[in-house]
Amino acid sequence: MLRSIRVGFKAGISCILALVVVGVLDSPGAFAQQRLNFYVGGFFPRGHQDTSGLITGREPDDVIQANSEFLTFNLKDFNTPSYGVEYLVGLGDRFEAGLGIGFQSRSVPSVYTFEINSNGNEIEQELRLRVIPATATIRFLPLGNDSVTPYIGAGVGVFNWRYSETGEFLATDRSIFRDSFIASGSQAGLVVLGGVRVPLGNWGIGGEVRYQKAKANLPADQEFFGSVIDLGGISGLFTVNVRF
Repeated sequence: MLRSIRVGFKAGISCILALVVVGVLDSPGAFAQQRLNFYVGGFFPRGHQDTSGLITGREPDDVIQANSEFLTFNLKDFNTPSYGVEYLVGLGDRFEAGLGIGFQSRSVPSVYTFEINSNGNEIEQELRLRVIPATATIRFLPLGNDSVTPYIGAGVGVFNWRYSETGEFLATDRSIFRDSFIASGSQAGLVVLGGVRVPLGNWGIGGEVRYQKAKANLPADQEFFGSVIDLGGISGLFTVNVRF
């Protein structure tokens, strides 16, 4: 059953990607409506951290949420610079197809909350999450593309990710050892966006809010304190585009 769902989801993603490509190739006058859209801003991961340091609001069994039960770190430290580029092509007057790629990466320091080293020093680790989203989206432009242009859109993303924990760790016999635990992979997910752009001749500037939702399974042999990594969150972006 689960395998059928995954196969169906992957098939759906393939269909959407195919529609985007076909739309780009078949769109009348597409070569007069092409844009490169560059964006920069910040990514804010899902979740809420209370005054005790516990994190909630992420996927069940998420490793970052689980780590907050015995490690001290700030979820806001995972707020990440986000930047990338998209290729946009008009599909008529009120739709656009887009293919893009971006980059997000952040390292966060942490320490054991209730334990210290025998010499009085903190037991320290570094938590690191890197995400490279590749997206295929469709935008709806309700006012057309001739002046100030608000838009909404949705699509799919393939999120190439890498998560690691490096530093000192407490063993079951309470001894301290140094190690590095690493997991990586690619995971499909949802992308929803909305924004506005203002034309300046063949150039344009604007702003965009983008939501992504995806979770990936972590390998059991790495013994993370969580079975998944939540890749979801919201991006606030400043955009610059050029028409050619």
